[in-house]
Amino acid sequence: VYSLYVRERLAIEHDYKSGELNKLAVSRVRASAQAERAVKIQEILMEDELAVFKRARNAKKGTKAKSASVSEYNLSTGFEALIGYLYITGKTERLNEILHYGEEDEG
Repeated sequence: VYSLYVRERLAIEHDYKSGELNKLAVSRVRASAQAERAVKIQEILMEDELAVFKRARNAKKGTKAKSASVSEYNLSTGFEALIGYLYITGKTERLNEILHYGEEDEG
């Protein structure tokens, strides 16, 4: 869900060739970038959202990230679970709020 959001936003907002768009998308959806987003959004999470995030973050993983630390990988897993939870439960307004949170800081 997050990857689709990032790719859609980049395609709409930029007039780059597909290869350049893909590089930008990868830089934003990699585990370390998701971990940074996860840290930012934790301050606005509601109790149920925080529970989903923490449960996924703390779950045992069967694999390791190639280019991220364990803590970054765990945070990104929590972030992805939260985004998926909001999407599957139909909480699209809240999902959009969280996805857009802090974007003005990213440039």
